[in-house]
Amino acid sequence: MLEKGIKGRLDSVVTYEMTADYIGSGMVKVFATPMMIALMEKTCRLSVAPHLEEGQGTVGIHVNVSHVSATPQGMKVWAESELTEIDRKRLVFKVAAYDERGLIGEGLHERFIIDNRKFQERTDSK
Repeated sequence: MLEKGIKGRLDSVVTYEMTADYIGSGMVKVFATPMMIALMEKTCRLSVAPHLEEGQGTVGIHVNVSHVSATPQGMKVWAESELTEIDRKRLVFKVAAYDERGLIGEGLHERFIIDNRKFQERTDSK
């Protein structure tokens, strides 16, 4: 059962494939903003997955985050999430990302509960 207050955490280490240089969002070998957002989204998704009905999942629908500090390749990073609002099928999370030196990003992320099969079928019919 979904309830406000569900928390998540996911750890990683910044590899070259996670850098702005590699993915093309910049020309430096630092943790890319899109990769930080992906880590935040995955943390949220995994935190609520055990609380959903069989066949359900969530998809991201809105991201509003700031990337406030750069992280070099090779450093440990992690994202933390907390489910702060449930509005029918819309879920709102407070998210933050950290490296070994402190906060690197924070904001809000929204996800929507879906029926995985139906969602995929509708999308495939486009």
